[in-house]
Amino acid sequence: METTRRVRPSSRVAAVADAPTGLVFNLQRFSLHDGPGVRTTVFFKGCPLHCPWCHNPESLARRPEVTVHVERCLGCGACAAACPRDGGPLPAGSLLGVEGCLACGACVAACPGGAREMVGREWTVEEVVAAVLRDRPFFDLSGGGVTFSGGEPLAQPEFLVACLEHCRAEGVHTAVDTSGCAPLETLLQVGRITDLLLYDLKLTDPETHRSLVGAPPEPILDNLRALAADGRPIWLRLPVIPGVTDSPERVAEAARLAAGLRSVERVSLLPYHRLGNGKRHRLGRECAFDAPAIPEGGLASLARLVAEEGVRVEIGG
Repeated sequence: METTRRVRPSSRVAAVADAPTGLVFNLQRFSLHDGPGVRTTVFFKGCPLHCPWCHNPESLARRPEVTVHVERCLGCGACAAACPRDGGPLPAGSLLGVEGCLACGACVAACPGGAREMVGREWTVEEVVAAVLRDRPFFDLSGGGVTFSGGEPLAQPEFLVACLEHCRAEGVHTAVDTSGCAPLETLLQVGRITDLLLYDLKLTDPETHRSLVGAPPEPILDNLRALAADGRPIWLRLPVIPGVTDSPERVAEAARLAAGLRSVERVSLLPYHRLGNGKRHRLGRECAFDAPAIPEGGLASLARLVAEEGVRVEIGG
């Protein structure tokens, strides 16, 4: 286990105070599938891709949003009475700070049923570091640490770099979960100051990748190879989406790619689930994609294909 590096609080706080802020929509404690050990996962808001199966649809927009739990609404009108906007609170899924909205949170605070929530707010690096350090005892016992995820954390590179530097100065193991859809120089910079990269590879077929995800796969694959050539520790993560990425041919192709990259330590098969659909409903969006969960036996079969290429494989994580 890495020896804890301690920095005097006065110098650390002074350094963090000059750091950039970033848009974060969630901080999840006791995560078990975002890297080694027990981890705290910090979710950045904003993503350049638009995977229709995304289980964090609230992460896509690079701006705070309002989400509404319709089943909790009492119809009391407290939100409208509290809202300083002439037209009352914006509907579910609206970007806050537009159309006269002040993103003040008055409607959220006034709601007695907890029906309205703001998704995303500006955090300082100091806030992130302080929140992460609360879980240091769990990191020390389990070999865990902090994982920066999203959305796409590399879409906020200055904030991400500052968070990584200060967490590492505190002796905390760091991981970054990325789609690889970012400038190579940014990826290399981040890769050199983090302990582990969780690299999500959606598809390799150019036409399907463009039509479903919204970007070409070639730069993402080139970035992966460059990171591996730079010796960065990588866990390659393959979302297993029924009818899209779950064919044996696709998984075998990804396994062969991983086998040829020495710094890829393992391949993780991430099973599709429907948790994102409820979030879309609360954001006022239609569910553009739905599929049955892949059976456990199907995942085990795909895992054997990966293992046959001589690559360590895990289901989940």
